[in-house]
Amino acid sequence: MTTVFDESSDGFQAVRFDGKRLELIDQRLLPQEERWLRIDQIDAVIAAIADLVVRGAPAIGVTAAYGAVMAARARGDDLRGWLTDMQRLEQARPTAVNLAWAVARMREVTVRLGRLDSDALADEAYRMHRADIEANRTMAKAGSAVIDPGSGVLTHCNTGSLATGGIGTALGVVLEGVRSGRVERVYADETRPWLQGSRLTAWELARAGVEFQVLVEGAAAALMASGKVDWVITGADRIAANGDVANKIGTYALAVLARHHGVKMMVVAPSSTVDPAMASGQGIEIEQRDSAEIWRAAGIESVPSGFAAWNPVFDITPAELVDCIVTENGVFYPDYDFSQP
Repeated sequence: MTTVFDESSDGFQAVRFDGKRLELIDQRLLPQEERWLRIDQIDAVIAAIADLVVRGAPAIGVTAAYGAVMAARARGDDLRGWLTDMQRLEQARPTAVNLAWAVARMREVTVRLGRLDSDALADEAYRMHRADIEANRTMAKAGSAVIDPGSGVLTHCNTGSLATGGIGTALGVVLEGVRSGRVERVYADETRPWLQGSRLTAWELARAGVEFQVLVEGAAAALMASGKVDWVITGADRIAANGDVANKIGTYALAVLARHHGVKMMVVAPSSTVDPAMASGQGIEIEQRDSAEIWRAAGIESVPSGFAAWNPVFDITPAELVDCIVTENGVFYPDYDFSQP
């Protein structure tokens, strides 16, 4: 089965599957080079997720689903071997709940059937991909409707088509806001150390023909003080039941700054990112990555002798600093009850 999409309505497809092979645009090389990786083995899928070839919680989930299909085709009727593959896949990145959610969905198919069926898994993966596209559209309209016309927005990391199966979460709201005249000024944090803002969000905004400005995170306070920003809009990798948000490192700082400057904070993510089993953000595992990433961002390929670094990839923003959370089920406000938008 080959997935068929319309970019004008479904968004740029950074994850493509032809029924046997997965194609991923290598996000580590953007915007300088648009290189596609062709993957047909589960080990390569796991490496692509761990090494940030593909990133963004929803896109990781979609990638994992298609990876499960490829693993099933390779395993034949070896269910035990496939379950081992799924366990390794689930551990590729521990913080993004969409990864575990996608793997659980694929396991459920095998439980329901009582066997390994790659065609049934492919159907489920495709449904998950289409559902994410539809959720993106719904979130874009719901989130942008909250924004007053003529507003300025600041976004962090990358939350567009590169990070999802569709037009994006937070960036989808921004793009819809620009189209509807509600968003007049767009700013994108550089987002160190991987520079997802200055490389990926900037690439997507330029591709969409949207005027924007990139800034280093250290300039966010001055930007807010200037009065040019009305909303900070970010995505999420996991949302606890109480509304605490795990997202790209630096999100917490923006939320604190936003509250001080009277700027509103919006988080946009599909309902699959909400983890009802996680009571609060205190229980969310925060992925620590190689400290060499920090030095590479400065153009230093090897860690200088005697240098050390702390490199968490996510932080936790307390629910009380978030003005609203948008999912495909609606706009939620404090105190957060995700069953009642």
